[in-house]
Amino acid sequence: MRFANIYNLGVKELRSLARDPIMVVLILYAFTFSVYTSATAMPETLNEAPISVVDEDRSPLSARIIDGFMPPYFSPPQLITHQEMDARMDAGYDTFALNIPPDFQRDLLAGKAPSIQLNVDATRMSQAFTGSGYIQGIINTEVQEFVAGHRGQSEPPVDLVLRNSFNQTLDQSWFGAIVSVIDNVTMLSIILAGAALIREREHGTIEHLLVMPVTPFEIMAAKVWSMGLVVFVAAGFSLTVIVQGLLQVPIAGSVALFLVGATLHLFACTALGILLATVARSMPQFGLLMILVLLPLQMLSGGSTPRESMPELVQWVMLGAPTTHYIMLGQAILFRGAGFAVVWPQLLALAAIGAGLFGLSLAQFRKAMASMG
Repeated sequence: MRFANIYNLGVKELRSLARDPIMVVLILYAFTFSVYTSATAMPETLNEAPISVVDEDRSPLSARIIDGFMPPYFSPPQLITHQEMDARMDAGYDTFALNIPPDFQRDLLAGKAPSIQLNVDATRMSQAFTGSGYIQGIINTEVQEFVAGHRGQSEPPVDLVLRNSFNQTLDQSWFGAIVSVIDNVTMLSIILAGAALIREREHGTIEHLLVMPVTPFEIMAAKVWSMGLVVFVAAGFSLTVIVQGLLQVPIAGSVALFLVGATLHLFACTALGILLATVARSMPQFGLLMILVLLPLQMLSGGSTPRESMPELVQWVMLGAPTTHYIMLGQAILFRGAGFAVVWPQLLALAAIGAGLFGLSLAQFRKAMASMG
């Protein structure tokens, strides 16, 4: 092994990548616009939900109920007729349609238990589930205060004091921006390393490498460090300029320690990308393999949902995936300010998984090179 060969072959990969405008645009998009939209396009669970009301009672109580639906949870209620209700919901104009029946206030004051109909567009799943509870709470509050004749709150028997740790304002953009950076590091490292090998095969330059005094280890190591370096620089730029600068998301821990973990994760994922590229024979095949591999890595590694809520078998299997340890490490450092004493098990696991994937990829790469020679 000669380090000069590894360096020169890596520089060649960087030049090849620079001449691929699609890949360059993908990298820039993933670590700038994609991170920004992932943070800002994640509104609260219920935000500006459209609601319409059929007020057949026309009473002071029905007016109080209508006035109770206020931003930011609901859009200003639209007063419609009974004939318009179904048509508007079929057209997707309203998520909620409330029908207050005639004599609602009179029946309530007479001691009866009148009903209010609420139609919900259940295709908007998150808003439909959460919004129904909000609407029921608003109606119950307005009715109770109307019957009591005054606005007020009864003192609860227990005073529950909430203390939100690590995200005091419950701002979802903090979570969305950082998770997007973590996910894009995984995706781009696999794509760039695999595409670099397939590009050699499609352009016919892999045959040139076979007759040169270079080993498969040197070829593979060059692709790993060069493509990993590109993602490393892009991730560091995204964290400092987009996340901390543009989005004003506070980073609790050390960015340098996170980038150390990112380096080990890049080592594992670039090796995985090369392994997939040795199996695939073309870019379309590589893209299909990416779907089969990347989606489970991102969905089952704890980034979207807590690992504790998954089946126990899935939790054990995903311990062999680098993304599981990388997400644990990233969230601990960036969200909770953890130091090396806390995340060293994840760093060790990433190093071990990366070494295993690199060895497996190298064996498969040597076999592929031998068959081509």
